[in-house]
Amino acid sequence: QVQLVESGGGLVQAGGSLRLSCAASGRAFSDYAMGWFRQYPGKERESVALISRSGTRTYYTDSVKGRFTISRDNAKNTVYLQMNSLNPEDTAVYYCAARTLIDTATIPLPFRPQFWGQGTQVTVSS
Repeated sequence: QVQLVESGGGLVQAGGSLRLSCAASGRAFSDYAMGWFRQYPGKERESVALISRSGTRTYYTDSVKGRFTISRDNAKNTVYLQMNSLNPEDTAVYYCAARTLIDTATIPLPFRPQFWGQGTQVTVSS
């Protein structure tokens, strides 16, 4: 089991930046591939960015490529999502997600998370 707690959401103007953090506790953080998902009202959660256990591989949905960066610090048990050039379409609840994997450099698609954080609201005003 792993517990995930997100922070860093908030209100920002279009063109601005936010950095989300997800702190993990419980089982060894490095056992998990990690991801950030977002959910619009009335819609299913969608993957935004994913990162392998080792941090050597990443995946981004097309709409955030070049604007968002996922990273992890296994020593701090934390995964980050740096979001730049935000636009109103990025407004959503953002969730941290984890799943165990044997391979340290694999990102499975679909990701199929086993654990979720509670979510953090990101609102981008125009």
